[in-house]
Amino acid sequence: MSSRSPVLGLSAIAMAIGFNLPYANLVAIYDYPDILRRPAAEALDRFADAGPTLILTWHAFAWAALLLVPLAIGLALTPANRATSERLAIAAAITGALSGVAQAIGLWRWVFVVPELARHYAEADEAGKAVTEQLFSVLNSWGGVAIGEHLGQLLLVFFLVSLAAIQWRQGGRLTGMCGFASALLIVVGTTEGLALALGGNGDIFAWFTIAGFLGLSLWLILIGLDLMGVLRSRAGP
Repeated sequence: MSSRSPVLGLSAIAMAIGFNLPYANLVAIYDYPDILRRPAAEALDRFADAGPTLILTWHAFAWAALLLVPLAIGLALTPANRATSERLAIAAAITGALSGVAQAIGLWRWVFVVPELARHYAEADEAGKAVTEQLFSVLNSWGGVAIGEHLGQLLLVFFLVSLAAIQWRQGGRLTGMCGFASALLIVVGTTEGLALALGGNGDIFAWFTIAGFLGLSLWLILIGLDLMGVLRSRAGP
């Protein structure tokens, strides 16, 4: 990215910070993401106990994911990027936008579906609780693992690789390498869902996902600093 754009740069940094704020709050008040690997009964009980604060935190998290849509398009389709590779720029814009939508859809299950399940679970008899636990597990497998995590994160990988390839061609070794590394970590992390579907243990893959999203945050900050003219990430005199 050879041209300066302070507003776009600040937006990239704001995304890097803003996406992590609701995530950190979920870790604190809901033991996320570990809670996803515990029995459905525990997840539903703790959800009901947390109240509106937890629902609003999930809502903020989903919006942070959705805001990737305009940011991805803005970062990908700069004049400098389109001049470097029109195809890669368009690929980055499309996959980044689709990733934001897929991840937001997955996260919004916690806002519009899980609260009702948690309320029903708290009031149900033993048979009702068993049915609700099954519904919760199916919802997480489809809306969470399949759409939000697997599809959403694979699209994010394509976005990262496409834009990092452009940065590398422009001489942006630091941002390019950070983007490629983050993509590699996230794509390994997506194996968690497949491992669970095959009846295995996917815990180790979750750490790759966490590391990949930390790398994504760093990558966005580096891009932001570069666009603001604070960081010189490109090789050359």
